[in-house]
Amino acid sequence: MVILVTGATGQVGSRFVPRLLDRVPDGTTVRVLVRDERRAEPFAARGAQVAVGEMRDPAVVRAALKGVDAVVNIAAAFRGVPEEEAWEVNAHAALALGEAAAEAGVARFVQVSTNLVYGLGRGRPHEEDDASQPGGPLWGAYPASKAEAERTLLALHRERGLDVRVGRLAFVYGDGDPHLSQSTRLAQRWPGCRRLQMVHHADVAQGLMRLLFTEGIAGRAYNIADEAPCTLVELHQLNHTPVPDGLGTQLDDDPWSGIVSVERARRELGFRPVYPTVWTAREAGAL
Repeated sequence: MVILVTGATGQVGSRFVPRLLDRVPDGTTVRVLVRDERRAEPFAARGAQVAVGEMRDPAVVRAALKGVDAVVNIAAAFRGVPEEEAWEVNAHAALALGEAAAEAGVARFVQVSTNLVYGLGRGRPHEEDDASQPGGPLWGAYPASKAEAERTLLALHRERGLDVRVGRLAFVYGDGDPHLSQSTRLAQRWPGCRRLQMVHHADVAQGLMRLLFTEGIAGRAYNIADEAPCTLVELHQLNHTPVPDGLGTQLDDDPWSGIVSVERARRELGFRPVYPTVWTAREAGAL
């Protein structure tokens, strides 16, 4: 089996690929598609194949897909990029990769998405069959483009038979990822009681590998998250930063925004978080 991973040198990919290399069955090859070959040297040293080039280049994608059985598409344009780039990478390039994978006879395609695609809250944890409703405190080009990628790739599954499965990640942290330290700045206008659902890199890897290897789940999406959303006040405590005056007096007008159920992943994938809360990760020294 040959597995192609895109976005391998990003915050998620750089922590996923080593875990994947540790756990794939004997005889399995991991190939990474990167723009900077030097950043992939640690993967190559551990036996990964390295394909170099831009994912938005069709010729690069065709070459990277030769002989591939499965794709894990982690590549994403996130915060701090122009909206046009977010749409090009997250939606258009993802669909082009899926179409090229279908043409190349790839058997399985794992699309990495975000819990932000749900948008507005529903008065309960979001479930995978909930439609996207744009809006909410973190809505923007990133979740909008990821939602579009999901829609078009799942349509590709229905129309051309490509085995697409989607993993919707909560706010990713751990293993020295700076996301956690940045969280209070990202949420600085939130009320203190607003909650952020999170997932540790160890559980991202677990969830994506379960998506990759589980049989019989084509065309389905799964939330990948921990079990205890964290309030903004708690984020300040985790980061050892003062809680701003008056933060605790504000009310949350959408307390279910971004909060998801992981029941489907537990039931169908056997997903059980290694770190069910950020506090257990802190106690384990895994932040």
